[in-house]
Amino acid sequence: MKAIGMSLLDELSWRGLIYHHTPGLAERLGEGPITGYVGFDPTARSLQVGNLVPIMLLAHLQRAGGRPIVVVGGGTGRIGDPSGKRAERPLLDDATIEENVARQQRQLARFLEFGAGPSDAVMVNNAAWLDSLHLVSFLRDIGKHFTVAYMLQKESVKSRMESGISYTEFSYMLLQAYDFYQLYRHHACELQMGGSDQWGNITAGIELIRRLDGGDAHGLSAPLITTASGNKFGKSEEETIWLDPEQTSPYAFYQFWINTDDRDVESYLKMFTFEGREAIAELMERHASQPGTRGPQRALAARVTARVHGEAAARSATDAARVLFGELDPLEATAETWLTLASEIPSKPLVPGMGPDTPIVDLITMSGVVRSKSEARRQIRQGGITVNGRRWDDQHSKAPAPLAGGYYFVSRGKKTHSILTPAI
Repeated sequence: MKAIGMSLLDELSWRGLIYHHTPGLAERLGEGPITGYVGFDPTARSLQVGNLVPIMLLAHLQRAGGRPIVVVGGGTGRIGDPSGKRAERPLLDDATIEENVARQQRQLARFLEFGAGPSDAVMVNNAAWLDSLHLVSFLRDIGKHFTVAYMLQKESVKSRMESGISYTEFSYMLLQAYDFYQLYRHHACELQMGGSDQWGNITAGIELIRRLDGGDAHGLSAPLITTASGNKFGKSEEETIWLDPEQTSPYAFYQFWINTDDRDVESYLKMFTFEGREAIAELMERHASQPGTRGPQRALAARVTARVHGEAAARSATDAARVLFGELDPLEATAETWLTLASEIPSKPLVPGMGPDTPIVDLITMSGVVRSKSEARRQIRQGGITVNGRRWDDQHSKAPAPLAGGYYFVSRGKKTHSILTPAI
């Protein structure tokens, strides 16, 4: 059994997913599978790529035979975790929190197997025990075990002392500690995991379990990720990359990963995919001799996009990028690919009746890649226009047959593109 336990720590370690863990965790894992949890506060309608690190911790725990528990913070979400925040977060109403919880549950199900088996994931809402708490009883039974000095030592509190922290957020540590205690008692949960900014909250829970039940519990934290250029991970041009396709399209999600810096791509493959050591080593070896092909980035983008959005969306995003970079013949692209591209680059619907019998100059002008018919004719004469991937040199001809799904793809040069969608 010890080999199973150590294999989890070994796996997380080589993938760069361990920042710190409690003494004795390796020994406890050597005794057999363990139940561990990660909490997610539903303060946004979607999880974002920064949440993928704790999600992967749960996934690896399950793969090693452990039982993952996902705690959605229907209770603590009404307060908000001060960890890593410079200012107080706005309080959300119950209806918003419930909607956010439902959305996040669907996203988490893409990474974890939920069910009733011994290693199947379980999802619980901490509102189940926090909503019924009485303040005086909580302060008497839980609050008395923590001194103010102890709480002030925690980084999540210390970092907010100058900018200000309300008693509401100051109390968050006690509520998260109580979460761990409840899970320990009612779900036999012995391990809490999270980012390194959660370490203070994690150890508070371990301390509460020891004081109330005399039990042994453990914690494991992963490093907070910054890019090689020093920027915060999870943002593209200062915009958060969400897991919800309504907030970040699968194509934009794919592009975020495909644009990974060469200095980061190996570590991201380890952290955010389940690729093994040999597969990653082979990708990086090929990359060293052919860096222009960006093989590791392509593998990373395809794997993570497929995991989050599904295989079909990943294929469409991949093919859409290949079309734009001239790597895929537009005639071979599917209707789904054109639908994906039409939401990412300039597009407009065809006028009813427009199609193969339409003068090519009219079609090109309508696409918007040129300002007038005279410019369209000039660009055709100069060889600067392609329609459906074919260079056009006859300004008197008719439009070709549409692409799959009834689309036309018109380009001027290498960077100006437009898609004409089927007539409404």
